[in-house]
Amino acid sequence: MGIRSFAAELLPSALNLRLRGLDVDALPATSPTSFAELSERLGYLSKAEVKQVREAFKFADEAHLGQFRASGEPYITHPVAVAGLCAAWRMDVQAIMAALMHDAMEDCGITKPELIERFGAPTADLVDGLTKLDKLQFSTREEGQAESFRKMLLAMSRDVRVILVKLADRLHNMRTMDAMLPAKRQRIARETLDIYAPIAHRLGLNQVYRELQDLGFKLIHPWRHVVLSKALEKARGNRRDIVDRVRKEVEKAFAAAKLKVEVSGREKTTYSIYRKMREKHDGFASVNDIFGFRIIVQELRDCYWALGVLHQLYKPMPGRFKDYIAIPKANGYQSLHTTLVSPLGTAVEFQMRTEAMHAVAEKGIAAHWMYKTDAKGRALGSDAQKLGTLWLQSLIDIQDETRDSNEFLEHVKIDLTPEAVYVFTPKSKILALPWGATPIDFAYAIHSDVGDHTVAAKVNGDAVPLRTPLNSGDVVEVITAPGAKPNPSWLNSVRTGRARSKIRHYLKTMEAEESRALGEQMLAQALRAEGLQLPSADPSETAAAALWQQLARISGTRGRGDLLIDIGLGRKVAVIVAKRLAQMMVEHGTRPDAVALTLGRFGTDDSTPMQGAVFIDGSHDTTMNLATCCRPIPGDGIVGYLGRGEGLVIHTAECRVGRKLHDRDSERWLHVEWAEELVRTFETAVMVQVANGKGVLAQVAQAVAQAEADITHLDMGEERATDSADLRLLLSVRDRVHLADVMRSLRRAHAVMKVWRVKP
Repeated sequence: MGIRSFAAELLPSALNLRLRGLDVDALPATSPTSFAELSERLGYLSKAEVKQVREAFKFADEAHLGQFRASGEPYITHPVAVAGLCAAWRMDVQAIMAALMHDAMEDCGITKPELIERFGAPTADLVDGLTKLDKLQFSTREEGQAESFRKMLLAMSRDVRVILVKLADRLHNMRTMDAMLPAKRQRIARETLDIYAPIAHRLGLNQVYRELQDLGFKLIHPWRHVVLSKALEKARGNRRDIVDRVRKEVEKAFAAAKLKVEVSGREKTTYSIYRKMREKHDGFASVNDIFGFRIIVQELRDCYWALGVLHQLYKPMPGRFKDYIAIPKANGYQSLHTTLVSPLGTAVEFQMRTEAMHAVAEKGIAAHWMYKTDAKGRALGSDAQKLGTLWLQSLIDIQDETRDSNEFLEHVKIDLTPEAVYVFTPKSKILALPWGATPIDFAYAIHSDVGDHTVAAKVNGDAVPLRTPLNSGDVVEVITAPGAKPNPSWLNSVRTGRARSKIRHYLKTMEAEESRALGEQMLAQALRAEGLQLPSADPSETAAAALWQQLARISGTRGRGDLLIDIGLGRKVAVIVAKRLAQMMVEHGTRPDAVALTLGRFGTDDSTPMQGAVFIDGSHDTTMNLATCCRPIPGDGIVGYLGRGEGLVIHTAECRVGRKLHDRDSERWLHVEWAEELVRTFETAVMVQVANGKGVLAQVAQAVAQAEADITHLDMGEERATDSADLRLLLSVRDRVHLADVMRSLRRAHAVMKVWRVKP
């Protein structure tokens, strides 16, 4: 990424940085409006680099000449302000130049080759990553926004400076949003709260995260913000005495323990107070931890020493201690948290951390641009960097498996959830997962192959369902099997974007493979009716390959595979495609075979099995669906309807719903048969009339179990039971013979009055 080391220019510790005037706790509240003001913040760059920044400023100034912001200011003031925020993070010269020119391609018609020629490829790549896709045509605004966001995140996964510049851009826009129309303010503020603030939190930029949240809250709910701000100001005045007293007592206790610390106050933001009030459905008075203290120490061991001093001073509240040093948060945050009871009975939170931890807590990934080592020469915030890199890598994984922009955005939003649980592998490795994550999420976090082949899980040594939510501290073990595959129902319980995208990708791949095989079978069957055999799929046979390519082009698909998938999914009718292919083959000199032609046409008679009929064995879960109106099982006479885009739907031969579809669209019906060997059981519906009384359900369940069948669903209706009741059972059986055994077993039950199979 071209990260430049400033270690030689900086004093080693964050404390010395503060003494030199660099406040790691706050971004500047005011932004530069001219290059002269900006240059005052570029003292960490060399003279040659400042000269490069000046050239970029001149270029951007000329490009934006005559453009004005909604407030009436010259547009160039915005890029200068963004560059000023980036300078506060001490970003390198390429990032500062990109900040100055981040809107040049989007708003001024500047091309990427021009930027490469003037400022080099790295800077041009940064600017390109920050440029939205407004010039392309999308069907909806949401689709365009999703695709632009996807582009930016992928650029960010290659170079994290992209998102740092983008967050600086968004922060300045949010600070200067007053001149915008109300509808646009609301839309941008909502987008900020949903996406950009969580990204800042995910990357450890807590100061940016808090300010973006507060600004978004102020723009979306201005009156609520005003009311809460006034209440907070009043509380600040009312509690000033207790805050001052606690501070003095804490400082006195540390002085007595001869522990050198820096004590500073901390106040919750209005948005965090508002969110807590909404979550707990309480008023402002119930939020009792508005104020807190931060204890900065010199050494890691001093954190635990400071904790002991505080617990000797005030009583700790049970269950309110968290050790984020031993187990860091997902964004690399490290600190000890404890909540104590003050002399007046109010709860006060204390956070203990080292200077290096504090820098990472406030700046996250941006801390690596400011200084790279702590006072002992150790790598600063390596955990934050590692965890941030893991999340960025997960974006690439999701992108590889998700082609739809809105789906990609959905996965990323899931992964931006700030709350996390921390679980252990059997080898004591810690994994951070979103709140509500399941063993399936855990399995995919280890490796996609582990997730794909998961069959069971153990939590703390006990077997649990795969949908069980995990808790912090759980030891999770997943059990895999070579033949296992993802279940579509997993999508209802997983919480991570990675797991969701992996499952969807697998199911889509499986659906495509099954659809391709089904489409090939159907096209071969239809072509045999024309007396011809399907051309070879071998690309080395040029004549056959050219024939497939021509057919795909005429059919409006990209190739043979896509054409067969469309046939398998019912988007194209096999008979029509076969006639077109037969015509092309005849034109190329292929002659119909008389025997095949006779057999093919003989097979179209309803009384005779069609040659090349589609066989149903239960394995094609995604491309062959058993109709829920009649629920066919092996032994039933069946027919196949090729629905548009939904694959092959199997009906019983006497199904009235199926007959109506046949009368309306007869060309989409196929001859299907049950295979001799079946790979699974099948569901069918049965009505059981029972005499109402104690233990009736137990009798029914026992009768079904004795016949070696399963009840997959039971419906008793909404009417109150009188002397009798009707139970609708979904039974999982092997075939009609097995169903007959189940019904005989049910009739022998004392409480059962009548049993019959449900038909449409």
